[in-house]
Amino acid sequence: MAVPILKQGPYLIASIQAAMTDSDVLQLRDDLMERVGRYRSRGIIIDVTALDVMDSFASRSLRSIAHMTRLRGAETVIVGIQPEVAFAMVQLGLNLEGVHTALDLEEGLALLSRGTEEPGDGAS
Repeated sequence: MAVPILKQGPYLIASIQAAMTDSDVLQLRDDLMERVGRYRSRGIIIDVTALDVMDSFASRSLRSIAHMTRLRGAETVIVGIQPEVAFAMVQLGLNLEGVHTALDLEEGLALLSRGTEEPGDGAS
């Protein structure tokens, strides 16, 4: 199942719609890496609101995606982690260390826009 990736200004938004296989996660990684370069994106939001479970492979892969895209000049924010998923991740010792998270898409966009403003953008 391909994850839709939308371009919104300087950002990419990947909205995961259903549980993903390991190969789906790897395809998402490859697609995001390619599009960061093609669109010269400054930020990525990965929306996991629809996920009711996140296994260790998915957690590690999301963390790797964030680190890889940072090396390419784009920050990544994971949004929409459900309370039950967060609880299970903590119980299993899974973390997204070094990765920005936000409650929802709106907060994720706000976080990226604060973090990617350049001098002269009107930032105070």
